[in-house]
Amino acid sequence: MKKSSDKNSRQKPPALRGGMGSGLSTVLITGSTSGVGLGIAKEFAKAGYSIIFNGLESNGEAIAKEIGKKYKVNTYFSPANMLIPSEISAMVDEGMSKFGSIDVLINNAGIQYVSQIEDFPSEKWNDIIGVNLTAAFYTSKAVWKAMKEKKKGRIINIASVHGLAASEYKAAYVASKHGLVGLTKVLALEGAPFGITANAICPGYVKTPLVEKQISEQSKAHNISEKDVINKIMLTKHPIKEFVCCESIGALALFLASDTASMITGTAMPIDGGWSAQ
Repeated sequence: MKKSSDKNSRQKPPALRGGMGSGLSTVLITGSTSGVGLGIAKEFAKAGYSIIFNGLESNGEAIAKEIGKKYKVNTYFSPANMLIPSEISAMVDEGMSKFGSIDVLINNAGIQYVSQIEDFPSEKWNDIIGVNLTAAFYTSKAVWKAMKEKKKGRIINIASVHGLAASEYKAAYVASKHGLVGLTKVLALEGAPFGITANAICPGYVKTPLVEKQISEQSKAHNISEKDVINKIMLTKHPIKEFVCCESIGALALFLASDTASMITGTAMPIDGGWSAQ
């Protein structure tokens, strides 16, 4: 046998890079041009996945191209609005047309609003339920038929510790995340005969640009230091007094997308510094 053949035989098969065991896989991540979604996208890019980015940032396409260039993976950006079902369907159709399949769907897009019940604006309730929960239904529905035909697929919903426990002043957010955990369980049961798994990841506080803005705002509103905002307000329910990092969420999502996790489905996995253990 030629030495070149020996060398090739020892190389890692390209199919293993994507994690699904059948070639380089494609992942669609909603809300992936900033914060947690972008952190997840970077972990999947490192693993060799083709990535369909989504977000409302004006430079979303540039972000997708930058990640593609840095990690040498194929990327595509869709500006689909998660409140518009027709745009969600078009995003999935375009992604499938470009890459041939969507093997992993990560429903990450989410918004927040904090208010007492009596003052909670109706339009904020509708938007939060729409983006955080209803959009996940539409994206899952859009990829479902192809995943069933392929008899393989992964759906990962980025819920929250607020999908497992409640906090004051977050009626819509808590309701949407509890609903997302429930949707995850239904997807898991219906997907089981077809090799489709569905799981929810439930993070505690993650230090994203949005949270950093909240820290600054609460510091001014309560006339306390930003350090006190972090320790006395935000991380008060974290037994481990640290923020959850995006890389950890991405690593967990990457594992759930792998063949190794084929028997894990219908779960809501906390990654919250011990919050939900109390």
